[in-house]
Order: sequence, then C-alpha cells, then structure tokens
Amino acid sequence: MMETWSIALHQSNVVLNIIFISAFALNLIFAFTIIFLERRTAGAIWAWLLVLVLLPLLGFVLYLLFGRQIQRNHIFKIDEKDKIGIQMIVNEQLEALKNDNFSKGNHQIVKFKDMVQMLLYNNAAFLTTDNDVTIYTDGRKKFDALLEDIHNAKDYIHIQYYIFRHDDLGKSILTALEQKLDEGLEVKMLYDDMGSRSLSLKDFKTFRQKGGKVEAFFPSKLPLINLRMNNRNHRKIVVIDGKIGYVGGFNVGDEYLGLKKKFGYWRDTHLRIVGDAVNALQLRYMLDWNAQATRSNLSYQDRYFPDVNYAGNIGIQIASSGPDEEWEQIKYGYLKMISSAKKSIFIQSPYFIPDQAFLDAVKIAALGGVNVNIMIPDKPDHPFVYWATYNNVASLLDAGVNIFQYRDGFLHSKCVIIDDEVASVGTTNMDHRSFTLNFEINAFIYDTEVAKQLRAEFEKDLLVSYRLTKELYTQRSLWVKFKEGIARLLSPIL
Repeated sequence: MMETWSIALHQSNVVLNIIFISAFALNLIFAFTIIFLERRTAGAIWAWLLVLVLLPLLGFVLYLLFGRQIQRNHIFKIDEKDKIGIQMIVNEQLEALKNDNFSKGNHQIVKFKDMVQMLLYNNAAFLTTDNDVTIYTDGRKKFDALLEDIHNAKDYIHIQYYIFRHDDLGKSILTALEQKLDEGLEVKMLYDDMGSRSLSLKDFKTFRQKGGKVEAFFPSKLPLINLRMNNRNHRKIVVIDGKIGYVGGFNVGDEYLGLKKKFGYWRDTHLRIVGDAVNALQLRYMLDWNAQATRSNLSYQDRYFPDVNYAGNIGIQIASSGPDEEWEQIKYGYLKMISSAKKSIFIQSPYFIPDQAFLDAVKIAALGGVNVNIMIPDKPDHPFVYWATYNNVASLLDAGVNIFQYRDGFLHSKCVIIDDEVASVGTTNMDHRSFTLNFEINAFIYDTEVAKQLRAEFEKDLLVSYRLTKELYTQRSLWVKFKEGIARLLSPIL
C-alpha cells in the first residue's frame, strides 16, 4: 500500500514539475517576445514581466488575452482611400500650407498650420473648412437629435458604437432603423464585440429580416473568450446620407441617459457635424466595416460622398488612431495642442493615465504660466483605473495645475480646449489604452466660437465639482495610498 502511494506521489510530482517547467518556459518565451520583438514602453515591459513572474500560470493566459499586439500590417483596406483621392487631397493641402490661401479666412487654421500639417502627414486627416457643429453634453438631447435625423434620412444610415445595449434606448434606435429599412434605405450597424458583449444576433432578428446589415468588430471565436480583448474599437460614428455625422463619447445604453443608479447623471461630449468633415467620418466607417464584414463590403459610391455646398465656416480634421498604426496620432495631436497653448488649457477625461512625456508636457505648460485645468470624475467605474488617474492628477499639483473632480454623476467627456481657439472632441481618453491599444477617433476643431462653447460647458461643470488641493490629497487614508500604489504599478498596462 505504501509503495502504491509512493509511486502515485512520485507521478504527481513529475506532473507538477512538467507543468512548472512548461509554465517557466512559456514565461521565458513571452518575456523574450515582450522585450525584444514588440514596440512597448519600458514601463509596459516591466509591468508585463512582473505579471509573468508573479503569476507563472495565469500570467501567460492574461498575456494571451490582454497583452498581444496587433502586427502593423494594416488590417484596414485602403482601396477606398485611393478611390476618393485621399492622397491627392492630402498632397494638395500639404502644398497649400506653404502659403496662406489654404485657410479660406479661418485665422485659427493659419495660426495652427503646423498642427494641421502634422495630422495631415501622419494620419491623412484632410482639412475641411465648411462645417457647422452642434455640441451635446446631455444624453437625452443628443439621442433626441439622432433619432430625428434617422427619421429624416433619405438614402442610407451607417451607425457604429463601442457599446450598443439592447435596452430601452437601444430598442428605440433599432425600431427607428427598422422603419427606415421598410422605406427602402440602406442601414448598416457595426458594434464592438467586447464593448457590446451582452448583444447577440437574435437581438437583430427583425432588423436583419428587413434587410439591415450588422457586424461585430473583432468577434469572439469562443464563448466568453476573445483573444483581442485588449484591442477594441472604441469609436462612435454615425453617418446619415453623407450629409450629417456624429462623433463623440456617448454610447447607446440607458446609463447614457442618466437612468442607472450606479452612475447617476451622465456627463459627456458629442458633436453633430454638417459639412465636408462628414466625408472623413464616412471613410473611417467604410474602413472599419470592411475590416470585419464577411459578406457585404462597402465599396466606393458617389452617393456615400455627395457633393454639397455647405454654408459653414468651421475648420475640422478628423483623426483616427489604433494599434495597427505606427504613430499615436491623436496623442500627438493632444501634445501639439498642449505645447502650443499660451494662455489656457482645459482637459476633461474620465481616465488620466498618460505616459511621462504627456505628464511632463502638462507640467511644462503650467510652469510656463499657462492656466491648466483638468477635470476627472470623483467616482470610479473601473477601480484600478480610477486610482491610477487620481495618483496622476495629484502629481501635477506641485506644478500649479488646477485639478477638479466632477461630482454630479459620472464624467465621461474626452475634451481638450486651448486658448479659446482650438479644441478636440472624440472617443480618446488620456491613457495608454486609448493612445496605443484601442481604435479611436477625434475631431480637431479650429474655431473660436466652438472652443468658447466647450469652455463654457467646462465652467458649468465647475459648479458641481470640487477642487483637489495638496492639503486634501495629503489627508487621504492608508487604504487609498495602498490602492494608488497598486494602480501605479499596473498603470502601464491598464
């Protein structure tokens, strides 16, 4: 009997040794990959090495789910760019930047032409100057406007959201889309598979029966497992008839109407655009759709890019970024804005976990006499992310940066305004995930009136915010300090 137990124990030890050696070998392989084969910051490398060392078995599973990078082989088809002559437009605009007649009288475009050039060069974010913009900070008003525009659509509706819930708001939008399908319009829906993980194809049964097309971005191959968990399409785009476009922070769900007790009022920023900037939104939508569509690619048609003489005069560049790109275009846009500021900077972001270069740019601006104001939520939706954000903004206090915490619900706005002249609104948070891992989109707006409207909204938010001071920060509890410390260690991979 003892001999049998001894043999069994020996066999179990052999199995455990094999598992341990295999886990150790896998960790070495992943460590080698992270250090030598992938483009990562030193902080991200050390963070992943820490995970692999401390969690030998679980570590490589986490790496498979969250750590793998997309090879920069351009997952998006660029044929459509060529067909509508994007490169020709970009080349013409780069050439026009050498003189002052490219701006069509927009002073901000002339003043910030180096920023226009940077976004053109790195991102093919062509400049449009004939736009009108409506700003929405309240979910009810934004979705009332969207439903009205859907109701008035005549040709097609292309809609894309990171989160699309099949709740009351989602159902009301689907019902409106189905009515347009009954009228013979083309309707296409693209959603992110992880962001909208509660969705299923059965939720679109009637929509599809009526001829609607729906696709999930980076869909899961296995139930509850998605090997692209770390690379999500965070964009929110709606294009209607090639004449009206929406872009910004609101997703589709009842919480964005302030109907969820956990969050309370939802404060966000979204834009309704009329003008040629809609063509850039349409192009981005086509590229995203064609990266996932298995049956119905979107090819160039004149009706997707109608020739309309718009009466607006607002300059806009639509910039996008993602893990498939070599440059972190939207981050560069933010940095260019911050470094260009002479008087004031206003920043709103639910997550503020940028790299050291970004933090240094903010400090340099503040130390140089620029009035720098940053607003974050005072409640977490993701605890680790919140405490890393809290730690980061507190590190700016000594440089004279004004830090405010929004307390009237949840702040989800992604907005930067400088000198009441240039602003950026979109889907991009000030963190590693948005800058490097997710697919994002922002409108960079060259217009004094729009910038002033956005600053006025910031100032309204100050009435329901409190200021974080050094005194308040030093009074935090040991438990808060502990949470900050853990979040700081993990911040390069949050």
